[in-house]
Amino acid sequence: MSAVENFFQSLFYSIPQISVTDILDILVVTFLIYKLLRLLQSTNAARALRSILALLILTWLTEVLHMYALHWILSKILEIGLIALVIVFQPELRRALERIGSRTSLQVFGKPLTVSTEAAAISATVAACDVMSRQKIGVLIAFERNVSLEEYFKTGTIVDARVSEQLLRNLFFPNAALHDGATIIRGGRVAAAGCVMPLSENTHLSADLGTRHRAGVGTSEVSDAVVVIVSEETGTISVAIGGMLKRHLAPQTLEKLLQNELLPKEDERDQSLLTRLKKELSRRIGKHEGQ
Repeated sequence: MSAVENFFQSLFYSIPQISVTDILDILVVTFLIYKLLRLLQSTNAARALRSILALLILTWLTEVLHMYALHWILSKILEIGLIALVIVFQPELRRALERIGSRTSLQVFGKPLTVSTEAAAISATVAACDVMSRQKIGVLIAFERNVSLEEYFKTGTIVDARVSEQLLRNLFFPNAALHDGATIIRGGRVAAAGCVMPLSENTHLSADLGTRHRAGVGTSEVSDAVVVIVSEETGTISVAIGGMLKRHLAPQTLEKLLQNELLPKEDERDQSLLTRLKKELSRRIGKHEGQ
């Protein structure tokens, strides 16, 4: 019991010694751990992580069972494990670096995008998909978020126009020049159309999914984009996020899902991340000085 009392007593006396730098250090480490966990949510990263864990366990077993030859081989493989990790996670590392340097990442120090623009784009998208779903017109729309999709712009046509129901229906009108490609929406505007997106390499996808759905899932695997898909065969509406496909959505469900994913939360609308961080640090400093 005395050990527990000593622990809490030492913890209590160490609290006044915590500086602003310590708080900032904790926040940065927490943010990095959160991003690492988000990275491991992707299908490819999870498979690679399981393989690495299996290799570590196998190496440990060969040492316990005195299987010297196999243990030597596995040990040599682990010696170059850092290089192997860089190779295996090269796409994820590249996307992380892109996110750091992207224009959307820089918005944490400035004014966030207006909610009205994003909300109008969502409403127009839902209305257009509702009509095209009934008409069984194929649709592939990617809402860009933090990870830039600019590398796919060169495969299509730059549009840079306000999102409207009529524009989206014209872009995906059958036999139109940009019908078969994807439309990318950035910052509440149609940035490009007719873009060729990467196909998913997930072997567990349903066999009845066509190229449009696989491109939608593939785009969500290589980025954090929210991808809306309308099937040309059945007219069903689907959304791909983080490599996962949500199918058979009603227009009302689609609108709510897009609002939850794309619109900032209520307490984030009027302040940037930097502002919130300053307020939190000021609050903690004031509480510390008051003690």
